[in-house]
Amino acid sequence: MGWCEALAIVSSKPCIEEVDSYRPSFILLMEMGEKMNKEALVVCSDKSTGIGITVWDLETGEQLLHIPTCAAAPHGLFCLRNQFIVASQSNRHGSFGGGSIFIWPLNKPQSPLRSYTLEAMGPISCTKDGLYIAGGAPSGNAYLWEVTSGRLLRTWHAHHKSLKCMVFSDDDSLLIFGCTGGIISVWSMISLVDVEDSGSSPSLLYYSSEHRSSITGLVTMSAGARSIFISSSLDGTCKVWELVSGRHLQTLVYPMSVTAIALHPLERLLFSGSVDGNIFVNVLDIGAVEDCFITTEDQAFVLKVHNESITALTFSGFHLISASEDFTFCLWDTINRVVLRRFNNRKGAVTNMVVIKQSSLFPISNHQRVTHQFQVSLLQKYPQPSNPGKGMATFLSFPASHSKPPPTHFLGNNLLDHLISGSEQEEQTPAMLQTKLEKNIDDRLWVTSMTKHVMEISKHLQCRLLDMMQCRLVCNPYEPDSSPKKKRHKIQSQNQTPTEQSQ
Repeated sequence: MGWCEALAIVSSKPCIEEVDSYRPSFILLMEMGEKMNKEALVVCSDKSTGIGITVWDLETGEQLLHIPTCAAAPHGLFCLRNQFIVASQSNRHGSFGGGSIFIWPLNKPQSPLRSYTLEAMGPISCTKDGLYIAGGAPSGNAYLWEVTSGRLLRTWHAHHKSLKCMVFSDDDSLLIFGCTGGIISVWSMISLVDVEDSGSSPSLLYYSSEHRSSITGLVTMSAGARSIFISSSLDGTCKVWELVSGRHLQTLVYPMSVTAIALHPLERLLFSGSVDGNIFVNVLDIGAVEDCFITTEDQAFVLKVHNESITALTFSGFHLISASEDFTFCLWDTINRVVLRRFNNRKGAVTNMVVIKQSSLFPISNHQRVTHQFQVSLLQKYPQPSNPGKGMATFLSFPASHSKPPPTHFLGNNLLDHLISGSEQEEQTPAMLQTKLEKNIDDRLWVTSMTKHVMEISKHLQCRLLDMMQCRLVCNPYEPDSSPKKKRHKIQSQNQTPTEQSQ
């Protein structure tokens, strides 16, 4: 019996006895509906991969799930279509040595899909429909991928300093970056996803340098007929901007550096976390404002329970969740300004928080997997020419019978090994044998290419070494008496007697 059927039966039966006979099923369905609507909190840190990702039940305070081996950079964690957790792995070496983006399915425990990027990724974000993923690097480079195919659509130099945070507009038409120098840049998604024009520079809509220090947060909202976004900075201010024109509307000034911000989902309340652990709450009234004005901290009330800097802020329903470097995060009743529940994360400070539905953790049937599961592919490391005839294999969503053999020049060895090992447990198909053969050929070509490259480097180093040795033998600045004539004169003078030397 479904939810709607039980509700229709209970509402249509006038007899109390008949209603009571259906009451247990109705109550059970009500409890299932409440459980499906419950929310959970996903948290992780950027300090150590040993901390991993933890999923908490906000109502009971219990741990629902733990995912090991993850350390995501600040603003480097999000939920994709309420089905996958995506995280950019923190790299201690900055932009050197490459990076990676991991994707975990929430409803099925298995190894993540590991996509290795050209450089370490800091902040990452996705569009509301989950079709595109954007990433920012410490070098100032930005990347844009198509999720279903994994294709790297665009790589461009967004700024000359490190990118710290990013956000898409509510309609996914604009991409906003914030960097360490206080610069905010807004890019048009139409130019970014234009594959035919991928060789040219994307369209920069506008940029601003009003902040004097690093950008720590970006949020968007609709204020009447206008769309706005709000930026926070370590210079102790939050600024309100008109999204389309980039016009500065309002400045909020605080006594300490602002490290995180969040907006109330319904009311125009801005929550700003500071470096001293305080959370300032301001009412945004910009509906009829034409000239920008300044609001000070005296016009805000303060939530205080943390002892150290605020690292992240988010909302679960109408409840605020705050995380701090004191290894705790709290669930707030913002109306009464009290803490409902306090969580301790003894392994490390929480730097990323994402709220998800608990129903996304439940296993799904095969029919639901085929009809509702979103298709996710390995993200490419290098941009490839557009070829609509070849697609990407789906690793997390569909069984092998529903996908074509992946082209080897798009996929990494890890994914091919996984597909081949999975097929060896089943029957050997001609398509999989062809894939294995192409993988072996690709591996041999790669080894041959690398061998030639190493030989060329070795030859170049040998030539350099011979040149240095020859230069040192001909003219050595550290031995001025090393010439043959000077050596011969020195030997003759040593053989002469003192009388002959005086004469």
